[in-house]
Amino acid sequence: MSTSISIRPNSAEPPVRRASRAGDPRRADFEANKLRKRLRRQVGQAIGDFGLIEAGDRVMVCLSGGKDSYGLLDVLLSLQARAPLSFEIIAVNLDQKQPGFPADVLPRYLTERGVPFRIEEQDTYSVVKRVIPDGATMCSLCSRLRRGVLYRVATEIGATKIALGHHRDDILATFFLNLFFGGKLKTMPPKLVSDDGRHIVIRPLAYVRERDLARYADAMAFPIIPCNLCGSQENLQRKQVAAMLREWEKKYPGRAETIFNALGNVVTTHLLDRTLRDFTAIRPTGSPTPDGDLACDDDHDLSAPRSVVPLADIDAG
Repeated sequence: MSTSISIRPNSAEPPVRRASRAGDPRRADFEANKLRKRLRRQVGQAIGDFGLIEAGDRVMVCLSGGKDSYGLLDVLLSLQARAPLSFEIIAVNLDQKQPGFPADVLPRYLTERGVPFRIEEQDTYSVVKRVIPDGATMCSLCSRLRRGVLYRVATEIGATKIALGHHRDDILATFFLNLFFGGKLKTMPPKLVSDDGRHIVIRPLAYVRERDLARYADAMAFPIIPCNLCGSQENLQRKQVAAMLREWEKKYPGRAETIFNALGNVVTTHLLDRTLRDFTAIRPTGSPTPDGDLACDDDHDLSAPRSVVPLADIDAG
């Protein structure tokens, strides 16, 4: 294991790094800035809704080299320059020693951006390849090994929050993976305590669509590093669920947004979990009950969930 670290002063506002393309460059710049503003609003909304970042935080942004983590870092840097509260950002990359990994890409990018960073080198790739048979899914073991290293690094650098690049589509896919294959109503929360109980993990991209992150990565010309380990496996259940959601969205526009909003509008009294409610103690109250047995009605109102900010409102402009 080896570690390299670089601490540099942060830039006030990350520059637009628009990819060169055919057409009017001014129009391309306008669209890129419009998209950045939308992502900034969505991330700011998530931070406010779930209390993700507080004054004085040192936020460790886990940077893999993929579009999601690049987008996360870029938007947090932009918010840092504008936020009424002060917080630090340090980017951390785990170099897992995958063959052909371009180790120079991230340090060069982060140095150009003036972002404090640390590169942690640990050969988890060999461990995964040795333990997992050819053709089997590598994600679970790879993820556990990666988490352990990142938790240790977070302690060493004094991070108060660990920011991950999971987006809205990841949250939806995880919900269906748990539903279909795990028999649980569970997904990725925007904020939780880490497995070791010592850190707070946050997901500031919780309201952001993957397609917007892909567009933004293209507009900003991020130096994407493809994953040649678990990311290249085609038989993953997560990929199958993601394909299902994309197909639903084509046939029924808005369905994904409705499901996502439902995750923030849970009616626990109308589920079957006996740890949430003592069903044996239920007795008539003698007075009308607002929700009662409405779950049995075929024609009850299925409009937008209450107490949830519609994503359309966050996307405006």
